[in-house]
This record gives sequence, C-alpha cells and structure tokens, in this order.
Amino acid sequence: MGITIKKLGRKPIVRRAASAAIAGSILTVKATTRWQTLNSAAAEPAWAGKTPTIIAFWHNRLAMMPICWPSQEPFHMLISSHPDGQLVARAIAHFGIGAVAGSSTRGGSDALRTLVRTLKSGESIGITPDGPRGPRMRAGEGAVALARLSGAPVLPVSVSVSRRKVLGTWDRLIVPLPFGRGAVVWGNPINVPPDADTAEISNLTEQLELMLNTISAEADRLAGHEAMSPADMPHASQESSDARA
Repeated sequence: MGITIKKLGRKPIVRRAASAAIAGSILTVKATTRWQTLNSAAAEPAWAGKTPTIIAFWHNRLAMMPICWPSQEPFHMLISSHPDGQLVARAIAHFGIGAVAGSSTRGGSDALRTLVRTLKSGESIGITPDGPRGPRMRAGEGAVALARLSGAPVLPVSVSVSRRKVLGTWDRLIVPLPFGRGAVVWGNPINVPPDADTAEISNLTEQLELMLNTISAEADRLAGHEAMSPADMPHASQESSDARA
C-alpha cells in the first residue's frame, strides 16, 4: 500500500492537486489569522524592490513564508530538487513566488550561481540556513557566503501562529491552522563585506543563527507558545560539512 501511495504521489495530476490544496490552506490561514508584525521597516526596502535581499528563515517555518512577502516585487526561494521540494515549489508558485532548485547536496553549485545572478539583477531570494537536512535551527554558512558573493544583505525573519500542528520531522515542521493569531518578526539586516575571510564568515553565521533563534522565540511567545529549541550540534569534526548553499 505504501509503495502504491508513493507512486500515486508522483503523478503530475496528483501533485498539481496537492500543491493547490497546500496553497489554499496557506491562503485560508493568511485570511483568517489576526496578524501582528514587528520591525517590518527592515523589510520595506526589499518589498519596494529597492534593495535585493537574502531573506533567511528556519526550515520549520517554510509553510508560512508566503505570508511574509506581501509585495508584488519578484521573489524566489531556494527549494530542494527532491520531489517533495518540487511540491513546495508548485505551492508557492500560487503566490507568485519563484523557485530555484538545489541544495547543499543536489545542484548546490548551480543553485548558488543562479542565486547570485538573481540578486545582482535586483530581485530578492529566500533561503533556509538549516536546510535541507539540518541540524534544526543551526545555521550553515551558505547564506552568509551568498551575501559576500552578491553584495546583498541577509535579513532574518520568523513566523508563528497560535493554532498549529508540529510534525515529528527533523525540523519539527510547523503546519499553520486557521482562525488564530499570528506573529511575523523581522530581524535587522546583516551586511557581509566582499572581502570577508573565513573567520568573519563564521562569526557572521553565528550572529545570523543567534538572531534567527531570538526572533523565532519572540514570534512563538507572541503566538502563545514556548520557544522551540535548536538541535544538538554534531561533533566539532563534522561542523565544516554543514555549510548550506
């Protein structure tokens, strides 16, 4: 039965229906939730198309990210090339959000070049510094490295809702539910010098991780939840392999 369901899920007509259902669910949450937004001024240059920006958010908030882009300006998200990732790509397309296929394990170099070109053309992108495989809420260096190459700032954001279901996935994915209250919390932009060395990239990545965890805790507090905890870090010898594209 499991194999049959998996094969069925690969059919284009099923994926189209599933992506439409996901998009409809997000639209319902957006329309029926009482939203509170903090520090939105930090995002206004990106929304206005004045400053191409790298919007950084944790993987477990992925389902709520279309809510954070109220602008008609072009916006693209780095999405895994895995079939599940492409289902997400179809869903966000309903919001006018483009997708760049790739990750640190599949198509990373090609995706990085595409993201740099996109930013240099004046368009903003979204990236999960802990994706696609974790550890949860631990930042790899991909976002900061991308900022160094492109000249675009990294802008952290987090979202939470009072009514939700938290899945037992590696990232503890949050599935938002309608008719509650929600919070969108923006951090402050992180600028990366074009000549940043390894030590500076590492320090700025730690800063990004701290800021994302701080604003995520605040978003959860405003939505009436306890803060989610980051995953335990792997052994120090493995840390260098955790950089994300």
